[in-house]
Amino acid sequence: MAAPPGEYFSVGSQVSCRTCQEQRLQGEVVAFDYQSKMLALKCPSSSGKPNHADILLINLQYVSEVEIINDRTETPPPLASLNVSKLASKARTEKEEKLSQAYAISAGVSLEGQQLFQTIHKTIKDCKWQEKNIVVMEEVVITPPYQVENCKGKEGSALSHVEKHFRDVESQKILQRSQAQQPQKEAALSS
Repeated sequence: MAAPPGEYFSVGSQVSCRTCQEQRLQGEVVAFDYQSKMLALKCPSSSGKPNHADILLINLQYVSEVEIINDRTETPPPLASLNVSKLASKARTEKEEKLSQAYAISAGVSLEGQQLFQTIHKTIKDCKWQEKNIVVMEEVVITPPYQVENCKGKEGSALSHVEKHFRDVESQKILQRSQAQQPQKEAALSS
């Protein structure tokens, strides 16, 4: 069904919307569905990273004003192809990570153990649970209560990496404590 004039947005057009909460949104139209009145806008990244963008999905039923800043009349460029196998692999990896987190919670692993696992897993993907123990690269086993003295394994890069992680965490804690105490010292000196 064709949209009535003024109720259709061409892909590539620049539009500005005011929401019912008086928020001003502006960006490039990447998609528009007339039946559901949904508009997808590509906006500069809120993280400030170049080569990144935010995609906003806007329900036009909650928009009080729409202004077309620059209407695009030519045919939009073809859509970029998706690497379906890469997306499937990423989804599978995400699912495995969530299942791993769920396993840790159901096994009664402490919050410290869960946080340690997640931190190590960010840099070493070959990290898994074996009951309540963390196994890193099949070489290092960290047992509860998950302190540096609970790391067992062959001397080598995996063990030294895990030990370095513990030193870094301890250094971070010391730095945070000293930063938290600094305003207290300044307040005591000024009174």
